[in-house]
Amino acid sequence: MADITGKVALVTGGGQGIGRGIALRLAKDGADIALVDIREDRLAGVVKEVEALGRKATSFIADIGDRAQVAAAIDHAESTLGSFDIMVNNAGIAQIKPLADVTPEEVQRIYRINVEGTLWGIQLAAAKFIARKGRGKIINACSIAGHEGYAMLGVYSSTKFAVRGLTQAAAKEYACHGITVNAYCPGVVGTDMWVEIDKEFAKLTGAPVGETYKKFVDGIALGRAETPDDVANLVSWFAGPDSDYVTGQSILIDGGMVYR
Repeated sequence: MADITGKVALVTGGGQGIGRGIALRLAKDGADIALVDIREDRLAGVVKEVEALGRKATSFIADIGDRAQVAAAIDHAESTLGSFDIMVNNAGIAQIKPLADVTPEEVQRIYRINVEGTLWGIQLAAAKFIARKGRGKIINACSIAGHEGYAMLGVYSSTKFAVRGLTQAAAKEYACHGITVNAYCPGVVGTDMWVEIDKEFAKLTGAPVGETYKKFVDGIALGRAETPDDVANLVSWFAGPDSDYVTGQSILIDGGMVYR
């Protein structure tokens, strides 16, 4: 377990799924947590869970595709919790559609959230770390789809390739300030996002609901679907001191699906 006692971590998309798992793990590691999500109803329960672990928590409603709202969320975390040390750019959306059918509006939406949202998180967190004269950790949500493109997930895959590129570039630009930038690349995680992915595949392919999920899980070498805790274990390491000499990496954590 990483010791990050006294640190403040901001987790976007912290109201459910992987984001919730990350927030709770970082709280167990000793951090106070700022939870950011676009839906207020998701946040209150996670705030209580963090507080039950003996850590401080605060929540902030923000659309991460809006740069000003990301800046406000970071300012809120710092002013409410008294510090700002770790930025987890976790929030994102999926899109399941053949490339031939994708519309300009759909492309703009997913790029606004997955790419621009990550960019603003990197940019504004780094600026805050530099202003505070602290080292800082930036941790981004990538995916196995950032290492390999998937049919029916083509545009989503392209956004995750973009996150991997941003992670590498930011690591190079901010290393002189002692800021590390890394990414985690999950595979098939048993969350609401994968429920929706499975349903959309069923519509497109005619497969029974649950069949696509099972097909992907059956291809995992370690024999089971991933959990948010599996992802949070890696994020914990990125957030803690043991990863201080690691930067620019987008590490696969998929149970054995994609090998690079």
